[in-house]
Parts: sequence; C-alpha cells; structure tokens
Amino acid sequence: MAGEEGGSSGSSPAAEPSPDTGGAGAGAAGGGEAGGGSGYDGKCIFCRITHGEEPGTELLPCEYEDLVCFRDIRPGAPHHYLVVPKIHFGNCKTLKSEHIPLVERMMAAGKSILQRNKFTDLNDVRMGFHWPPFCSIAHLHLHVLAPASQLGFLSRMVYRLNSYWFITAEQLMERLKSESATS
Repeated sequence: MAGEEGGSSGSSPAAEPSPDTGGAGAGAAGGGEAGGGSGYDGKCIFCRITHGEEPGTELLPCEYEDLVCFRDIRPGAPHHYLVVPKIHFGNCKTLKSEHIPLVERMMAAGKSILQRNKFTDLNDVRMGFHWPPFCSIAHLHLHVLAPASQLGFLSRMVYRLNSYWFITAEQLMERLKSESATS
C-alpha cells in the first residue's frame, strides 16, 4: 500500500525475464517485458523514484547499487520502508527461480535499513510483497515493517500473514526454490 498512484499489477509472467543480476553493483537496464525486468518506465512512480526524479522522496542509504530504499508514504508501522529494484519488474508473481538472488538482496537491504535506524529486534519484523491483483504499484517492492507487534488493526489486515493478498519474503523464496526444483 505505497505510492502516489495506482497501476495494473499484471499477473502474467514476462515473456523474457531479465538475466540474474548476481551481486551488488549490477543494475543496468535489462531486456524483456514488464515483469521480467525491462529497465525504466517513465509512467511508473517507483521507476521515477529509483532514478531520483521525485525530489519529494528521500532515498535512504542502500548497500546494493541495483536497489533503493525509502519510507512508505502511508506507514503501517513505526518503521515502514520499501526496498525497490532500479530495474522495472512488474510484481512478485512474475519472478522466476533466477530472481532468488534479487529477493535475497532485497531482504538483506531491508534488515540493514532497520538496523541503521536503530531497530535491532529482527524477530519482530514483517517483510513481504502484495500478491496480484492486490498491488497498488506495478513495480516490484518489498515492504519492511517493524515492529510487527505494533501494526495497527488496518495494517494487520493489509499485511496479513497467510492471506490471499500478502506473501512474506520467506514464502516467496520457498515458492521460487520449489519452482527451481521442479524445472
């Protein structure tokens, strides 16, 4: 539930996913369609934010050159950050097993931003993605919320575990790994 404008979430996988970007430092525009990593979309608010074109959004320090971190404009917890790839990916449903390193970097960046902001109880954190069609912005983004124990009533619904509309980062990783094992 972040961003200033809506967008279609696109639930079909991309025709050509971008190649695995490996470790930190990768992040140039890749090939492929909307879900698989298509570089830059000037109509996408998160693409504009990741490229520094939205001066009202403060980018927070991030150790990975292919990711950016910033505060959610509608925080659901005292600490609510978004970790967003600079390359435009449609949503978490379009990811494939080759995107596991990307999701791992997003999770590491989320933990790091919490620690830099003096939040150290990593057992009281909720990290995850909205599952299509329940995406407010059609650009992959990881929600990092802490402390999870202080989520308000509405936030507990929006970022609910085991729901049709929200998947934890760990659940997504398991899904991608099982896809890898079956293919």
